[in-house]
Amino acid sequence: MRAQRPIIIGIVGDSAAGKTTVTQGLVNILGTERVTHVCSDDYHRYDRCERAELGVSALHPQSNYLDIMQLHMERLHYGQPILKPVYDHSNGSLVRPEYVEPAEVVIVEGLLGFATPVLRGFYDVKVFLDPADELRELWKIRRDTANRGYTVKQVRASLAKRREDTEKSIMPQREFADIVVRFFPPEGSSVEDAGANLNVSLVLRPTIPHPDLSYLFDNDRGSSADISLQLGRDNGRPVDFLEIEGGVTAEKAAELELAIWQHLPDLQPVDEDEFGDYQDKLAVRHSHPLALTQLLLVYHVLRKYRDLTDMPFAAPVAALRRLAATSAASAIADEIGAMTDVDGVQR
Repeated sequence: MRAQRPIIIGIVGDSAAGKTTVTQGLVNILGTERVTHVCSDDYHRYDRCERAELGVSALHPQSNYLDIMQLHMERLHYGQPILKPVYDHSNGSLVRPEYVEPAEVVIVEGLLGFATPVLRGFYDVKVFLDPADELRELWKIRRDTANRGYTVKQVRASLAKRREDTEKSIMPQREFADIVVRFFPPEGSSVEDAGANLNVSLVLRPTIPHPDLSYLFDNDRGSSADISLQLGRDNGRPVDFLEIEGGVTAEKAAELELAIWQHLPDLQPVDEDEFGDYQDKLAVRHSHPLALTQLLLVYHVLRKYRDLTDMPFAAPVAALRRLAATSAASAIADEIGAMTDVDGVQR
C-alpha cells in the first residue's frame, strides 16, 4: 500500500559537489516512474547576468526565493502539485516554469535546501555532500569548462569570489544532515589521478534510524577490506562511519551490491550501468564506490519507510494556514449571510 504522502529526500552541497550525479543514480535505482526530481537552484532570484551586475553569487540566501521554495516544499510534502520556476544552468537564464506533481518519492537537490528550519522540516532524509575541497574544485573546473563555456581562469576566479558565501551559507547546512557523504582520494593519490577510485565515507547520524548493515561485514565473505563500519565522532557527536574503499574491485562491488539488493525486495535490481556513472569532462565513466553509495542511500530510505502507510506530516506552515484562514472567512461570510434578510437588509 502506498503511503498517503511522498517520501522526500534532500541532497544539499556546494556547487559541483556531485548533487546531480548522486541524484540521477537514485532516480535510476528507484525507477523514473516512482520519483519526482526537483532542483532547488531553480529558485534563483537573479539570472547569471543580473548576478554579475549586482556582484552577488547564487550561493547567498538573498539571491534565492527561499520563501517560495518553502511554500512549494510544503505542497510537495502534502502531495500537492507546484508550478516550479526553472533555471537553465547551460546559459544562466530563467525560463518558463513547469508543472510538477509529486510521485511516491521526491528528491530535492540544490545549494540551499536545508537553509531554514521550515525547509528542513519537510524532509524525511537529509543528505549533505561534502567532498574534499580540492576534489570539488577539480570537478567544478572540469564541469564548467566542458558544459558551461567558462575558462579555467574564470572558474578559479568564481571559486575565490564564492568562498565567503560557501563558508557562511552552504557549509553550515552540513550540521542538519542525517547522512554526510564525503568523497576523497586514497592516501598517496592525487585528486587528478584517483579518477573512479575515490574513497567514500558516509557519516550516519542518529537523527534517523539506520538499517542493520552487519551482513556486509561478514569476514567469511571477505568484505571487511572493502567496506567497514565503525563508531566515531563527528564535530563532537557520536556517529557511525561507513567507509568504502576506492580500490574495491568490480567483482567485490558486484557482490556487495547483490547483498544490498537482496534486502530491497520492493525493488527490481537494475543493471550496474544504470547507476554509478559520472561525467568526466565529455566522457561518462563508472565508479564502483559511487554506485555502492547510491544503492546504500536508497536502502536507507526504503528500509525506513516501506512499511509506513501512515507517515507523519510536518507541522503546517503556510498553505494549510491559508486554507484555515479561508475556511474561517467563509464561515464568517455564511454567518453574515444568515443575518441578512431576502431584501438585503441586515437584521
